[in-house]
Amino acid sequence: MNKNCLLCGVGGQGVVLASRLIAFAAMEKGYFVRTTETIGMAQRGGSVVSHVRIGDEVYSPQIPEGTADVILAFEPGEAVRCLPYLKKGGMVIADRKIVKPVTASLGGDAYRAEDMISWLEKKTGKLLVVDGDELCRKAGSPKVLNVVLLGAASQTGVLGITPDEMLDAVRKNVKEKYIELNERALMLGREAGGM
Repeated sequence: MNKNCLLCGVGGQGVVLASRLIAFAAMEKGYFVRTTETIGMAQRGGSVVSHVRIGDEVYSPQIPEGTADVILAFEPGEAVRCLPYLKKGGMVIADRKIVKPVTASLGGDAYRAEDMISWLEKKTGKLLVVDGDELCRKAGSPKVLNVVLLGAASQTGVLGITPDEMLDAVRKNVKEKYIELNERALMLGREAGGM
């Protein structure tokens, strides 16, 4: 198996933790994993992009443009910005809700989720849009969007990591007091990923 997964969002959404959970699950399966992050101009509010490369042999953590199997987008505008990384036939899984990064706020430009999603629909072969707000509300916390998206991605099969393997990664890496919450988030994400 060789998989390239690009995760993108805004600081504070849990992008880095999500990439570490994917990496852990892949390593548990015996694969080599390389990861790297680029974090924007602010810890919270700046753009965050995380590259996760999985395979029998992985030499570089950076995903070359046009080779990502999946873009896991915590924010639709970030998916649009990172789309050059997606390979032909690759999949985008994106949250519906806009979280305006600092750079967009400073520019004062119009920034609408509908426009971003419409553009993604035109430019991608496979797009799954998740209502993260609703699923997080059902799970019990707005802070589990990362695990909701991991649930959706594992259910689609695009990561090469099964939902049960992702659940195991969550159980082994999340603080005990948050495990039940994250298990609910993962299940709700799986339901959304059933397409």
